[in-house]
Amino acid sequence: MATIRDLNADHIDILKEIGNIGAGNAATALSQLLNKKIEMNVPNVQIVSFDEMMDLVGGAEQVVAAVFLRIEGEAPGSMFFVLSLPQAERFVKQMTGDALFSLASPHPSELGISALQELGNILAGSYLSALADFTKLTLYPSVPALTVDMIGAILQYGLLELSRVGDYAIVIDTAVHEEQQPEDSINGHFFLLPDPDSFVPIFRSLGVSYE
Repeated sequence: MATIRDLNADHIDILKEIGNIGAGNAATALSQLLNKKIEMNVPNVQIVSFDEMMDLVGGAEQVVAAVFLRIEGEAPGSMFFVLSLPQAERFVKQMTGDALFSLASPHPSELGISALQELGNILAGSYLSALADFTKLTLYPSVPALTVDMIGAILQYGLLELSRVGDYAIVIDTAVHEEQQPEDSINGHFFLLPDPDSFVPIFRSLGVSYE
């Protein structure tokens, strides 16, 4: 049986192109939302193991802000958009103008939490739309849920099903910044965890034999 590790460099390039198309769509949506020119790019797409996912964000016990959602449709799965706490807080401050926003507060502002959920919603919708257009599969996101917790605990939700096939995921690095200010980019990771039965349509769409 094929596994996600059987994707070769050409398939990774395709996934990166899908990521870039999604990033372009998301940048347009964010620009309209924030009323300023926003640019996004996808510096890297890779296939990583469970341990490597942990390492990307500082280890299993690293506390992060993660927007989690289920992918429904013809290729169900789980998707996580993960930001470090400083990156998440910086985004909220830029988006809402609330210079005092802190996720460490016992009661973070509802406006700030909504801003993070909306960011995850826009990004996930844009990436899924690009993936659906390319694969011709019907895919749509559930309502996003924001969690602030240790990354190891957060990812367990998605990996419970994935482990039946192999503990690997597709990671799309994402950088968001205002026009001509890449040095101030907000950097996050998308973890795409297809359900076991979803590998068949996804692999077929990429031209990979799945036996």
